Amino acid sequence: MSRSTNSNLKKIIIDYKKLDHDVLDLLVEKYPDGYNDNDIVKFKNAKNETFECVEISDGETLYMVKISAKLEQKMEDHDLDNDFLDEPGTTEFDY
Repeated sequence: MSRSTNSNLKKIIIDYKKLDHDVLDLLVEKYPDGYNDNDIVKFKNAKNETFECVEISDGETLYMVKISAKLEQKMEDHDLDNDFLDEPGTTEFDY
């Protein structure tokens, strides 16, 4: 995976539990078939803990989404929700 070399991007580390709709859209768009080992970036935080993430950007922010077993499922569920909403006669509702 090519790494962003733009150091002017705001960088945000985010857990899959805190993903909003827009970031999920970016993830599904960049990794429509899921991510693989080449897409995973490893880093250490200030406590010297190692994390794995996938990177996505909206042009202003570089999101480093922490990987977990549930991330791919959340991406798949989100993609299915969008497929349903794209069908004629369906409407998005805010609950």
